[in-house]
Amino acid sequence: MPILDKLGKRIILILALIIFTLDQTTKAWVLRNLAENEQWAPIPALSRYFTITHVTNTGAAFGLFRDQSLLFVIIAIVVIIAILVYSRYLSHGQFWVQFSLGLQLGGAAGNLVDRVRLGRVTDFITIGIDDKTWPTFNIADSAIVIGVAILALIVFTEKEEPREDVTDAQGA
Repeated sequence: MPILDKLGKRIILILALIIFTLDQTTKAWVLRNLAENEQWAPIPALSRYFTITHVTNTGAAFGLFRDQSLLFVIIAIVVIIAILVYSRYLSHGQFWVQFSLGLQLGGAAGNLVDRVRLGRVTDFITIGIDDKTWPTFNIADSAIVIGVAILALIVFTEKEEPREDVTDAQGA
């Protein structure tokens, strides 16, 4: 993948910027066009399964831990700093790790801006069947969850390099 080699570690920042922009743009559209709790079915035939519903969230992704905005501001700042510091130590050959960190960085930044600016996060993607829906979420939430899932998959499927025992190396 020659183009990916040229991008190197910048893939984290490029992907984070894409996610952040997409997240903030979609949230701005929802805030401008839908009143709180208003619902819109962009594809009427699928309205039973997918709608855009303007809700606010003072908790974590998917509405967990409500009314904890300050805590999540602090967590987002710590996560953003950790990703930026950790990314400096990644080698160029770790594309999927970089990709997952880019998703998480963009998502954390998108929701952080909402929390600082509005005191809450704007959620709007509602999927499910009729009244049995998944909690409403946004692009940032999706990016964070997908990024964490990719990283977990990498960690749990990575083969550990065999280590040379120190006593064997010294001939003991």
